[in-house]
Amino acid sequence: PRYRPDWASLDARPLPAWFDRAKVGVFVHWGVFSVPAWGSEWFWWHWQGQRDAAYERFVRRRFPPGTTYAEFAPHFTAHDFQPRQWAQLFQRAGARYVVLTTKHHEGFTNWGSPVSWNWNSVDTGPHRDLVGELGEALRESNLRYGLYHSLMEWFNPLYLADKQSDFKTQSFVLKKMMPELYDLVLKYKPDLIWSDGDWEAPDSYWNSTSFLAWLYNDSPVKDTVVVNDRWGRGCSCHHGGFYNCADKYRPGSLPDHKWEMCSSLDKLSWGYRSNMSLAEVMDEMSMIEELVQTVSLGGNYLLNVGPTKEGVIVPIFQERLLALGRWLDTNGEAIYDSQPWRVQMENTTDTVWYTSKGPMVFAIFLLWPRDNVLRLCSPIPSPDTQVTLLGFGGTLEWQKHPGEGMLITLPYMLPSPLPPQSGWAVKLEGVK
Repeated sequence: PRYRPDWASLDARPLPAWFDRAKVGVFVHWGVFSVPAWGSEWFWWHWQGQRDAAYERFVRRRFPPGTTYAEFAPHFTAHDFQPRQWAQLFQRAGARYVVLTTKHHEGFTNWGSPVSWNWNSVDTGPHRDLVGELGEALRESNLRYGLYHSLMEWFNPLYLADKQSDFKTQSFVLKKMMPELYDLVLKYKPDLIWSDGDWEAPDSYWNSTSFLAWLYNDSPVKDTVVVNDRWGRGCSCHHGGFYNCADKYRPGSLPDHKWEMCSSLDKLSWGYRSNMSLAEVMDEMSMIEELVQTVSLGGNYLLNVGPTKEGVIVPIFQERLLALGRWLDTNGEAIYDSQPWRVQMENTTDTVWYTSKGPMVFAIFLLWPRDNVLRLCSPIPSPDTQVTLLGFGGTLEWQKHPGEGMLITLPYMLPSPLPPQSGWAVKLEGVK
């Protein structure tokens, strides 16, 4: 069927299956904001939109008087950017897709946009097509490629004029935003479009529905592309493809629509901060916890890193990503291609979460029980029930719980000076 440019028609499009099966993605926030590398990727807005005193002090201390934000661009060099190394790292992290900021609210494009004269990564800064280079490397590594794109630009004169008219005019949309969106799709054929920066104006101003109708009907990626829900004021959590709802969104119970939780390794920012401290970086346990809870509730987990202006993913971020990958090497069977089970979490505790795959049920427990006996109340065992621990050879002994459910005897873990890693998964076959 051809999709009409209205939400009733667009929302009825089935989500391409690859997205739900993928479960794990990496988000990359990279742009001119990586140059001051302070506060957050909203640096320009806090500094000159809000005139925040802390940002004004920072610029006074670090840069010559009269410095403008545009003067940061030449320092965004990407000197050390090696797209193949990034792709390899993301693959080892267990990611199935990667989403790169092609343009944040600052308006600087990470490709040679024909309508962003001199404010793009080919004309200035790296003098490279960052979007294209990363895309090529990801596809060589068999990873899906998503493009983040901000609809609005804080200080674009065309946008400010439209805003002044209460969005009755559309100069910015027609001359800048839409040409860029079409250019991105035709040039890079993305698997995913992660829209943002939509909240100040209704979708009718952004022409969102006509763009999506073209995307689903006639674009080169019409059968595979996936989009999120940020297409205009009030769209979030209601319209589009999968739902983001809000940054770091966590539903309390199983939503009836495919969703994604985006989270950041730096708890205070999405872009790189040079003064980030270890305490502000998510630890391995929190990361695995977020992943497990998200997937049990039917979501995808998109974990963000902010590279430096030179294009380096700092070692602490690499370390966290590789830890996630090691965990997935062992437990990925309970995550990838899984579906939510009839029960998502053990009601006695939030440390046991369930996923399923056909007749198999996986119970993922975040804390190792002190007595080595795992109590599960929800699964109903049968005489044929078999239990295995992912990453451990052989089957495990179990018995019916005197009340309901089952008691599983876990393998004895040697006492270790280090706290054990977080999260183990038992596979239950022959339970209801």
